[in-house]
Amino acid sequence: MRRTALLAASAALVAGALAWPADAAPSAPAAFAHPGVTVSKSQLDFTRSKVNAGAQPWKSAFDQMTASKYADLNRTPRPRAVVECGSYSNPDHGCTDEREDAIAAYTHALAWYITRDERHARKAIELMDAWSAVIRDHTNSNAPLQTGWAGSSWPRAAEIIKHTYPGNWANSGRFATMLRTVYLPEIINGSHSNGNWELSMMEAAVGISVFLEDKASYDKAMAKFRTRTAAYVYLESDGALPKTVPSQNLNTREKIVTYWQGQTTFVDGLSQETCRDFTHTGYGLSAISHVAETSRIQGQDLYGTDVGERLRHGLGFHARYQLGSGAEGWLCGGSLKLGLGPVSEVGHNALANRLGHAMTNTGTLTLRARPAGTNNLFVAWETLTHGDNPA
Repeated sequence: MRRTALLAASAALVAGALAWPADAAPSAPAAFAHPGVTVSKSQLDFTRSKVNAGAQPWKSAFDQMTASKYADLNRTPRPRAVVECGSYSNPDHGCTDEREDAIAAYTHALAWYITRDERHARKAIELMDAWSAVIRDHTNSNAPLQTGWAGSSWPRAAEIIKHTYPGNWANSGRFATMLRTVYLPEIINGSHSNGNWELSMMEAAVGISVFLEDKASYDKAMAKFRTRTAAYVYLESDGALPKTVPSQNLNTREKIVTYWQGQTTFVDGLSQETCRDFTHTGYGLSAISHVAETSRIQGQDLYGTDVGERLRHGLGFHARYQLGSGAEGWLCGGSLKLGLGPVSEVGHNALANRLGHAMTNTGTLTLRARPAGTNNLFVAWETLTHGDNPA
């Protein structure tokens, strides 16, 4: 009997060891797919066909994008050698300009792909070239987060232009050098601040790694992303307390509760920042969805792992309250600060449409918010690119 038990235990250990790689941080693909940061060529082709056919919601989403300031063909880039960003962007020495120029580059790249109007491709190139010629550093307390936000949008734009525009982008190498030397070093080692910081930083690091075809950085960013995602959204399977990032030394219940904004009851989908506010929580959930989408495009689908489960429960939990349910007394002292933002399209499309999960609250919120615009930081036009997109 004891021998049988030992054999069973050994088999379980072996099975666990064999199963581990499937749930481990993904390794870089043998060959990167391009364009492959958050949105793929097949997704772009689907979007283009729907817009050109005048189909909804894609046509209204496209009209919203092209009517925005980010699609202005007369936009003048405003680069700086040093972008200085304090807490809540105070001081704001180039912070808004950098984020918005990066979103504008992505906007024009999308407009180019959908319309084939070369003026948009050239404007995206103008914006990317202006910054790659000038920027050298990010400084002050918000430098890592600022770099993460802007660094999430730049490679989305660059991927579309480099891999779909047949015209000349002479300075694409200089842009790659900018990402490699100015952005990646600021973000690749992560952050011990609130979890949305590191999630946005890893989103940028993953996207930059795809553009640079840097497998080592991709693997490092993905490993940090997996650890942080598990420590950002709670699942009941985690146990009595949320998971932690080991290097933060949150090694007592008291420290964990403090880090979770004083929350002492943990349920599926609760986020480390839920009791701070829904806006910052939305940043974290959005970054999780973006990295999962990029990983899927690159050949390893995280939606079927705990990342997908955390995203599904995180979106559903917060959507319920965003739709109007009052907070129970055990949740954040019965008081919530709403404002989730336009962050549900990517996750809803992947988890509800593609995988078939019932996501009633998230679906209702997603439809109500359409067409999803931009948060002017690093989220932009996701009804257009991911709304009901089967590709």
